[in-house]
Amino acid sequence: MKKIIISTVVLGVLLISGCVKDATVTIVPTVTKTVSFKKDLLPLFVKNCATAGCHSEGAKSPTLTEKKAYESLKADPEFVNLAKPEESEIYLFLTGKKSPAMPMGAASNPGNINGYFLAWVKQGAKNN
Repeated sequence: MKKIIISTVVLGVLLISGCVKDATVTIVPTVTKTVSFKKDLLPLFVKNCATAGCHSEGAKSPTLTEKKAYESLKADPEFVNLAKPEESEIYLFLTGKKSPAMPMGAASNPGNINGYFLAWVKQGAKNN
């Protein structure tokens, strides 16, 4: 009986130790519709990013408030990379490829912000 219990414990330890998370994979659902900055993306930025101490007025760049988000995103060519959208700095932070993953303290990819941002950049990052 002792051998069975010990064998079961050893087997359990081996199985559990084999379950290791090597990397986080962020799935970005593809957005195929035309993305409106004002209607689709801006509300996600305001709700999840333009919070006190984060990307609000006078805090961390870019400012993602309703009034300043577009100009702030376009002010730095690294934030929005039209030639290589997947290399846009904002996208890298949103997908966790650049640390710390954004939005801080929020669920991963709230409202599919990653997909909307990527589609918006691929569509020319218009102020629409």
